[in-house]
Amino acid sequence: MAEAAEAEETAEGGGKQPRSVRVVLLALMIAMLLAMLDNMIIGTAMPTIVGELGGLEHLSWVVTAYTLATAASTPIWGKLGDMYGRKGVFMTSIVLFLIGSALSGMAQDMVQLIGFRAVQGLGAGGLMVGVMAIIGDLIPPRERGKYQGMMAGVMALAMIGGPLVGGTITDNWGWRWSFYINLPLGVVALVAISAVLHLPKKRAQARIDYLGAALLTVGITSIVLVTTWGGTEYAWGSVMIMELIGIGVASLVGFVFVQTKAAAPVMPLHIFRSRNFTLMSIVGFVAGFVMFGAVLFLPLYQQSVQGASATNSGLLLLPMLGAMLVTSMVAGRVTTSTGHYKAFPIVGSVLMAVGLYLLSLMDTDTTRLTSGVYMAVVGAGMGCLMQITMLVSQNSVEMKDMGVASSSTTLFRTLGASFGVAIMGALFNSRVQDVMTERAGALGSKATEQSAQLDAESMAKLPEAAQEAYQHAVSAGTHSAFLLGALVAVVALVAAVFVKHVPLKGAGPQKPAEPSESPQDATGATGTMGAPRDAADVKQTVAETAV
Repeated sequence: MAEAAEAEETAEGGGKQPRSVRVVLLALMIAMLLAMLDNMIIGTAMPTIVGELGGLEHLSWVVTAYTLATAASTPIWGKLGDMYGRKGVFMTSIVLFLIGSALSGMAQDMVQLIGFRAVQGLGAGGLMVGVMAIIGDLIPPRERGKYQGMMAGVMALAMIGGPLVGGTITDNWGWRWSFYINLPLGVVALVAISAVLHLPKKRAQARIDYLGAALLTVGITSIVLVTTWGGTEYAWGSVMIMELIGIGVASLVGFVFVQTKAAAPVMPLHIFRSRNFTLMSIVGFVAGFVMFGAVLFLPLYQQSVQGASATNSGLLLLPMLGAMLVTSMVAGRVTTSTGHYKAFPIVGSVLMAVGLYLLSLMDTDTTRLTSGVYMAVVGAGMGCLMQITMLVSQNSVEMKDMGVASSSTTLFRTLGASFGVAIMGALFNSRVQDVMTERAGALGSKATEQSAQLDAESMAKLPEAAQEAYQHAVSAGTHSAFLLGALVAVVALVAAVFVKHVPLKGAGPQKPAEPSESPQDATGATGTMGAPRDAADVKQTVAETAV
């Protein structure tokens, strides 16, 4: 009763969230950390895993299986949450992720590890979507900005701490604990959510759109495999890549057709009628494209050209991630206090484009201070975009579509990351090969024929002239990759300019709609918003959580 009274007081007075809601948010952040931390930890453990299990030829599949399963299952988890209730679906995804983690830690060969990583990835697909959708249920859009800093902090913690934690665990406890470490964190999240989170139960009458889910899974899988294998495992013009492109296009065209006929479509096409939702999907795709490309190439540049240690690779990104954290917190606070958000996607896109252009200017003489400043500019731009895209997307749909809106936004960001790594990587590799051939002749070309990304041990084996040539080659490769990123960031800027300001619902004085204003203009989507409409609804939502 005391918590219910506190919830009622919070809803009316706009004070701090009740303790039960804060406990749920902590559990959600732990789940979000699980989803983001896993690949960062496993990356540093991979050499040890290969040394014990063998199967070097299947190494890439340890990551690819996880990525494929995560991307393919993301929209399905979102739809299931909308149909059957978010709490149960979210807890199911956590349990599946923990089962995959435990099995991966017990794997006896590389084939088993790949299979168990796919199970883990299926669960991971529901973690991020569940976090975003539940926050969308609990926190009105106007208040949601206050929690952006928390989510950005978790992201920064995963990227900076992941490699450090992975190396420490592997060196002291063995690589299997890189998976087992997920278990206690996941149990804590499960217990907290089970005990404190109370959301209305749902039971949809319509059947799951199995055909749509299958077509979407095949389409996403084909896209991810094209971006993963193209230019590495297979040439871009090879039969395999062309077949995958054909299968992907045919599956996605079939998926769109099925969605127009299904009673409960996996991804209702009507959500794209909202201009803001569509534009934010584009901005999210570009943000994913740029961010993961930068995360891939910045440590490579600093290790190969500036001589930084690979051991602390996560710390190399600190200027970018720190700026992203600070800017995200500021953007969230300003959004909460004023209700205005349109400026942030525009400013973020400009900063991101300018920062990437500055990064493209780096050469073999660029100091760490200078590159750190350039990274901070990119990070500031990302901080304006990463959570605002989700906020505006959720604010543009009805409450019943909160899950598919969250999953669709997450999916577009994931696909953007896949395309960014693939396209920027192909451009980088091509440029490195060309410069190595120009500067070191046949020796340079042979040194990088297997991979354009040499580790410290491989570089040390090269003659001094070849090492110098490789530094210039990496500098030229990053120039091309970041210049491409800057051009792509302009697309996000164009999309952001056309975003229409639709008031965030839920807190603060709301301007009454003009008599001539249509329901679409007043809410950003036909029907109700993805949040309570007024103080009474806020009170009811928070009170339900505190029961």
